[in-house]
Amino acid sequence: MRLDKMLADLGYGTRNEIRKACRQGRIVLNGEYVKDCSIHVNPEEDEVLVDEEPVLYSRYVYFMLNKPIGVVSATSDRQMTVLDLIDSGIKGLFPVGRLDKDTEGLLLITNDGQLGHRLLSPRHHVEKEYEVELALPLKEEDVTRFASGIQLSDGERCLPSTLIITSETAARVILTEGKYHQIKRMFEAVGNQVVGLKRVRMKHLVLDESLAPGEYRELTKEELADLKELAGSDE
Repeated sequence: MRLDKMLADLGYGTRNEIRKACRQGRIVLNGEYVKDCSIHVNPEEDEVLVDEEPVLYSRYVYFMLNKPIGVVSATSDRQMTVLDLIDSGIKGLFPVGRLDKDTEGLLLITNDGQLGHRLLSPRHHVEKEYEVELALPLKEEDVTRFASGIQLSDGERCLPSTLIITSETAARVILTEGKYHQIKRMFEAVGNQVVGLKRVRMKHLVLDESLAPGEYRELTKEELADLKELAGSDE
């Protein structure tokens, strides 16, 4: 891999800026100042310093984001997107799945397309858990209807899901599919309306409660290992 491409991919600037850094003597490769940033390097073996700080190369990155309300789950939009919240400079990032603009909570951001595709594949039936606030009181019969598979207003039937009532107008919902506006449509089918929705879990990946809305962090090695095992990753 070319040194300038590696550094650009990691967010150290454009290739022109990186070439300028070379001329300024700010980049060191294996103990020697780099004069030509088009030189090829082995990211796994070569030691690279920029401004005397070591460059930690990772082909893929994985961020847990606590998505705030009002931000769009997209890579680009006229409105603020979830990628606008990630200050990494790394190219190719995308949200794994989506949360509606008025939904908050757990969202995985990565540049690992293969893992993202596998996590979203219907055949994996990845559990997702949500905290829901409702406009009207919940009924015990709602629990049974969710467990049987809600039929939506357009006639489409959902897979069985779990509804756990936590207060008169609040609940947790666990489902394994991701139809368009699914939870909102499920509650509409039982005569209720969602007024607040937050995703708190994706299989074993649980939203870090220390993350305020809009904050993010990299996944731990344990969290990433669980996701890759779930997705059947061969890496």
